[in-house]
Amino acid sequence: MANEGAGKTIKVEYLTRVEGEGGLFIRTENGNVRDVKLNIFEPPRFFEGFLRGRHFQEVPDITARICGICPVAYQMSAVHALEAALGVTPGPEIRLLRRLLYCAEWIESHALHIYMLNAPDYLGYESVVALAGEHPQEVERGLRLKKIGNQLLEILGGRATHPVSACVGGFYKVPRARELRKLRDDLLWGLEAAKQTLAWVVTFKFPDFSPNYEFVSVSHPDEYPMNERRVISSDGIDIDPVDFERVFLEEHVEHSTALHSVRADRATSYLVGPLARLALNFEKLLPQAKAAARAIVATQPGRNPFRGIVARAIELIHAYEEALAIIETYQEPATSRVEIKVHAGEGCAATEAPRGLLYHRYRLNDRGLVEAARIIPPTAQNMRRMEDDLRELLPGIIARPDAEIAQTCENLIRTYDPCISCSTHFLKLRIERG
Repeated sequence: MANEGAGKTIKVEYLTRVEGEGGLFIRTENGNVRDVKLNIFEPPRFFEGFLRGRHFQEVPDITARICGICPVAYQMSAVHALEAALGVTPGPEIRLLRRLLYCAEWIESHALHIYMLNAPDYLGYESVVALAGEHPQEVERGLRLKKIGNQLLEILGGRATHPVSACVGGFYKVPRARELRKLRDDLLWGLEAAKQTLAWVVTFKFPDFSPNYEFVSVSHPDEYPMNERRVISSDGIDIDPVDFERVFLEEHVEHSTALHSVRADRATSYLVGPLARLALNFEKLLPQAKAAARAIVATQPGRNPFRGIVARAIELIHAYEEALAIIETYQEPATSRVEIKVHAGEGCAATEAPRGLLYHRYRLNDRGLVEAARIIPPTAQNMRRMEDDLRELLPGIIARPDAEIAQTCENLIRTYDPCISCSTHFLKLRIERG
């Protein structure tokens, strides 16, 4: 594990509490960090390849299988991109239902990450099972918060995992208003529990670490970003999703089966996810979420990735608040989906998965069959940034014991909520000291 001479290697075999597997290699010379590699060794999954030749209506249900935690984001990103290719614009009632679907996924995903995956790091527990032994009320609150998100997904999508109701043009079936309003009391409880969650996580002790990120997120002029409009950054990018692949570039790296994303013009990393969304869209939070965030001004997440759990808690409040607002005013649309005239075309979309910006592009022939597909997940976009963060963090902790270095590095990577399987189209840690 470690050599006491001039050189040293530290190796963390598996990163726990993330989706998928990967490893981290660190090499030092004379106390200086010389190399950092985040190794992703899950096999490529070839989703883009086997989408070719499929009818466009099959695509949303196939892409939902890319991720079991955030299937809605993959499903709806495909829907939006295909609607752009076919010139389809659903009505306002369908649009609201889609935002409600996103709220449901944000609720269950953020609750899962906050309580089950990330909180144990800050409270000194190796797992949520150990955490539950001494903090049963908090863990029970997290489980109920997540369950409500799952219940909402079941009503909207037919089932909580890999929902099946969304389609190009709308929904195969829309819920009745009374079905949604049955969840009103649960959502009201969830809104208050989300506020309690924020009050809880801001008491955690976070490492002092604030890299100079370029934040990137979807942006909408009138609402907090979920599933529509432009892509912006803290360094001045403001583009239509059609220009995404011109501005951002995916690169192969030898040590990983996941692609790394960079700015095409300067080969630099960028950050997507809750920190980026909050930094770029704070004023678009709904009133209760904004008030709760402003009340913790001294502990705002800012640029500290370890405080990503705080950003997720703020977004959890927003998701509950918006879900309540939608079901209060929801009226069933006259038709669940619009008519589609099939023709050749190409379309793309950028939406916000809980983990960050997700990009899809599809080209269809005149029979509606997929000729080309491109999917860029949020974890792949953050992979280079994760390595950059580790390079900045390690000089300040490299003299510590190997076990402490491993724990801090794992914690940092977990703050990104990486979905390793999604990014391979966790943690083994090895440090070589020399």
